[in-house]
Amino acid sequence: MFYAILAYHAEGVVESWTPQEDAALMSDLLEVHHRLIAQGSMGPAARLGPTSEARTLRGPDAGTVLDGPFAETKEQLLGLYVVDCADDEAAAEMARQLRGVNPTAVYEIRPIALYVPGAPLSP
Repeated sequence: MFYAILAYHAEGVVESWTPQEDAALMSDLLEVHHRLIAQGSMGPAARLGPTSEARTLRGPDAGTVLDGPFAETKEQLLGLYVVDCADDEAAAEMARQLRGVNPTAVYEIRPIALYVPGAPLSP
């Protein structure tokens, strides 16, 4: 079954990291990514841009595009992973591996009801 692992963090904390601190964390996360990819259980992953650049589409008909995600939380959604796991416990174990190298992050684990892979994108 496919699961989404949503990565939350206090955006101000992440933005305060030096380029070297950020690169070190990303290097550690990529080690986990490569291990999960080798197991055949990790799909797409994305690090999202800052919430200051987020837009929200809402309203009837064509809707209206508004600035911001309007998150009233300590942590913001900063990234996501799509993983293929046998069950909830396996998905939780993957999230534990990610958190093992990023211990100040919060990971939300949700089953994916519909997965449409789309076309591959160039980085």
